[in-house]
Amino acid sequence: MKTSTVSRGLELYLSDARARVDAVLARWGESLDGLWPPPVPAAVRYSLLSEGKRLRPTLVFACHEAVGGGGAAAAVAELAAAVEVVHAYSLVHDDLPCMDNDDLRRGRPTTHRAFDVPTATRAGFHMVALAARVLAVGLATLAPDSERRRAIALELFRAAGAGGMIGGQALDLEAEGVRAPVAALEEIHRRKTGALIAASCVIGGLAGGAAPSACAALRGYGADLGLAFQICDDILDATASSVQLGKTAGKDAALAKSTFVSVLGVGDARAEAERLAARAVDRLRQAGLASPTLVELAHYVVTRPN
Repeated sequence: MKTSTVSRGLELYLSDARARVDAVLARWGESLDGLWPPPVPAAVRYSLLSEGKRLRPTLVFACHEAVGGGGAAAAVAELAAAVEVVHAYSLVHDDLPCMDNDDLRRGRPTTHRAFDVPTATRAGFHMVALAARVLAVGLATLAPDSERRRAIALELFRAAGAGGMIGGQALDLEAEGVRAPVAALEEIHRRKTGALIAASCVIGGLAGGAAPSACAALRGYGADLGLAFQICDDILDATASSVQLGKTAGKDAALAKSTFVSVLGVGDARAEAERLAARAVDRLRQAGLASPTLVELAHYVVTRPN
C-alpha cells in the first residue's frame, strides 16, 4: 500500500471518535455481569474493548455532521457504539475455527483463543442483542419520529443479516478453493464488508435529519468505501506482516480464497480501490454534501497501513 498521509486534523478526528465510542462501550461493559452467566460477560468485554480503528462509528459521526445534524451528541455516540458492537460480534464469529480459524485479532489472541470456542460463540450471539439495547438507548435519547426510528434500526440489522454480513460470510465460505470472478467477489464483499459501512453512513445521516436524497448519496459513498476497504484488506493480507496488521497475514492464500489480489494482481487491485474511493467522494459532491472529513476518510481507507 502507499504510505498513509493522514492529516493532523483527521488524526485528531479519528482519536476523538474512538474516545467517544470507547467511553460508551466501557460503560456498557460494566453492566454485562448482570445479563449473562460467566465467562460470557468477560468475553464480550474482551471483544468490545480491544484496540480497533472504529471506522464505522467514525463514519456515523462524520455523516451526521455532513448533513448538518446538531445536538444530541450522546445519542449519536450510542448509535455509533451500536454499530461497533455489531462489527465486533462479526469479528468474533469470523475468527472461529468453523469460519476463518484465526488466532490473532487486533494484535492479541482472538476471543475463542483467549476463552474457548463455545464461550466465543455465545458471546457473539449475545452481542447482537446487546447492539439492540445500545441502539434503543440512543434512539430514546435522540427521540426521532417513529418512521425515522424504524429506518435507523432497519439499517443496522439488515446490514447485519442475510442480505448483508451474514449472507456475505456464507458466500465467502462457499468461495474457498474456487477461483471466483471479480463480479462474484464484489457481491461477497459488498455484503460482508460494505453493507455495515454503508449502513453506518446512512444511520449518521438519518440521525441528523437528512433528506432521502442525501441519505442515498451517503449510502452510495459508504458502499463504494466499503468495497475499497475490502480490496485494501486483500492487498494488505498479501503484502504486510502479521505485526503490521495485528492479525495473521497471508490467511487468504492459506485458505485458498479468491481475493481481489489473486484475481487482479496488486497493482490493478490498488487502482480499483482508488477508483472506488474517488467515486465515493464524487457522490458527495454531486449531492452537494461538503464534508472535508468524509473526503479525508476516503483517502485514509485506501492508504492505511493496517
